[in-house]
Amino acid sequence: MFELMKRIGKINTAKVVVFAFLFYLASAFIIYFLEPQTFSTPFIGFWWVLTTVTTVGFGDYSPVTVPGMLYGMFLYLFGIGLVGIILGKIVDSYTYYGRLKMEGKLDYKGKDHFLLIGWSESVKKTIEEILLSRDIQTDVVLIDHVKESPFKHDRFHYIQGDPTDIKVLQKAGIDSARSVSVFASENADDVLADGKTLLIASAIEQYAVESRQQIYTIAEIMHEAHSRMFQHAGVNEFVLSKESFPHLMAKALLHHGSSRLFMQLLNHTYGENIWEIKPASHWKTYGDAFDSLREQGANLIAQEADFSIIRRLDDQIPKDTWLYIICNQETYENLNLE
Repeated sequence: MFELMKRIGKINTAKVVVFAFLFYLASAFIIYFLEPQTFSTPFIGFWWVLTTVTTVGFGDYSPVTVPGMLYGMFLYLFGIGLVGIILGKIVDSYTYYGRLKMEGKLDYKGKDHFLLIGWSESVKKTIEEILLSRDIQTDVVLIDHVKESPFKHDRFHYIQGDPTDIKVLQKAGIDSARSVSVFASENADDVLADGKTLLIASAIEQYAVESRQQIYTIAEIMHEAHSRMFQHAGVNEFVLSKESFPHLMAKALLHHGSSRLFMQLLNHTYGENIWEIKPASHWKTYGDAFDSLREQGANLIAQEADFSIIRRLDDQIPKDTWLYIICNQETYENLNLE
């Protein structure tokens, strides 16, 4: 019997579950045949079998004849062992699933997520900042070559593979991603880093053209001189990695304390932050938006990348545009934009 249990343990989970169900069902009819007076129907027999193999043992039904008791003893050994095998396989399945997820081998099935490509300390900080944001509760998916997931969070998913491979991009759910960000490689020559980023961005844009989809792509580049190549590749937005620090340092030197202002606007752990909003339907001009937002405790600062709207308050707000404001979390959540 123990040799039989070992053989059963090697069978896949689905087959073991089917075998167990058929065995328990057959046992119900067997005990009904052996003791029809105690177990008046096969269903009563099935009830007794399940309470026995799960070790619940209510005691409402039990065999009273020697053949029934002998079969009960057999059921204790074989039936309970079968339940143990099933539970063990279920645990193994969860363990196997967890290992596949840690190794980045599972497809991402969600939608409207942020897709990040390339792992580094700056990427880690970016992920933490996204997950800290309470206004956007969306997932973050990372593509990289590391052997195991470098970050753990309920809303974080890791995909291992080559980001220029279409299958890997599809595995990461690029078709339903809110946006795709390509980060520069660390510890690499600036030209090589930008070249690798450009190659990945080009693969994404080519896939977008072939699949006839709009994929918003953001790339981190090392030198501004390379930006025209990224524009030619169809990248929607790029961030200058090395040149942002000198500009920030220069501002801090020229205007003492200004660095704290920028850090506050860039980090969700501070009180005031930059938020993106859709204009209310009753706002016709920037002046309407400015006055309405001011009354609610928020400052209107820009329309997309245009900071000059403060000098054009009488101008009409374009359709299908976004506005940027500065306020705290509570004010943002209480804004009336109807």
